[in-house]
Amino acid sequence: MTSASEPRRPRAFALDDPTLVAAPPPPEPEPDPPPAADPGLGAAPAAEDGGYALPSRAEIAQGFRWGQLLVSAALGLATLAAGIWFTRFVSVALARDDLLGWIAWGLAVLMAVAAGVLILRELIGLLRLSRLGGLRHDIARALTEHDLALERRTVDRLAGLLADRPELRWGQDRLKEHAGDVRDPGALMRLAERELIAPLDAAARRLILKSAKRVSMVTAISPMAWIGMLFVLLENLRMLRALAALYGGRPGLFGGLRLARLVVTHIIASGGIALTEDLVGQFLGQDLLRRVSRRLGEGAFNGSLTARVGVATIEVIRPMPFLDAAPVRLRDLVGELFRRRKGETASAGSSHR
Repeated sequence: MTSASEPRRPRAFALDDPTLVAAPPPPEPEPDPPPAADPGLGAAPAAEDGGYALPSRAEIAQGFRWGQLLVSAALGLATLAAGIWFTRFVSVALARDDLLGWIAWGLAVLMAVAAGVLILRELIGLLRLSRLGGLRHDIARALTEHDLALERRTVDRLAGLLADRPELRWGQDRLKEHAGDVRDPGALMRLAERELIAPLDAAARRLILKSAKRVSMVTAISPMAWIGMLFVLLENLRMLRALAALYGGRPGLFGGLRLARLVVTHIIASGGIALTEDLVGQFLGQDLLRRVSRRLGEGAFNGSLTARVGVATIEVIRPMPFLDAAPVRLRDLVGELFRRRKGETASAGSSHR
């Protein structure tokens, strides 16, 4: 016999021995019961890992959105009712044979006449812009080809375009007086620029400075940013139309929008709307942003951009290129605008003292 402390020696068994009995496998643990589902949300969905998955927002908000349908139907019904009411009102008013009917007919005729006049003015403005563009093309061709006959015809067309300007009457007389003495190609064009276009350049310079000053002041004192942006947009559009009318264009609303597209295209083609070296030099040289407040700096910046748009408009709308006259430069306009802004700031500071 072996002692109790002696380890048990290994033994060999046959797999088909009938005396061997296999032990039963251990019982598997029972899974935890799932949590109770909310009766208002239906049965709780089971997650992939056996846990509880929260319902999505789309599952919670299932169904048709009746609130949106109600609002849409109400708006559509109100629009339809307003249209039917206006149509019925006009038809009944025009069908009447009394004083109200005659008043309705008179108002309808006035509305039709006003609409026709507005359409006619827009067409005339577009035709003036097209005629001004054709005149610019012919003047450039006459200067390039040194054609004296074409030059005389284009100068006559230019004088006819500006014939109704009382401030140019003296220049028109001098042009007619000396036009017959000109024999060299290009000399008559320079005479027309000196007598007719140079006064318009001075007026355009004053107009751009006024617009830039207004933009600068409104941007500096505007309580909200969107008010300043809206004023800048409207003032630039007004300046475009005023410059076009100054040089003989006189565009309407759609003509002004077309001119604005041409000006933006010209700005992009000539270097973009970013500040030029002259403008950056004015900012850095005069140290404007350090000397004045942030709002005044923004106003001066927007005024400078307005001046840039004005200079581009002159380059687009001017009937002839700059020959002997000094071109309107952004550097001069911005320098004068900054001098005015600095003078106003200094006077305001002295008055506070």
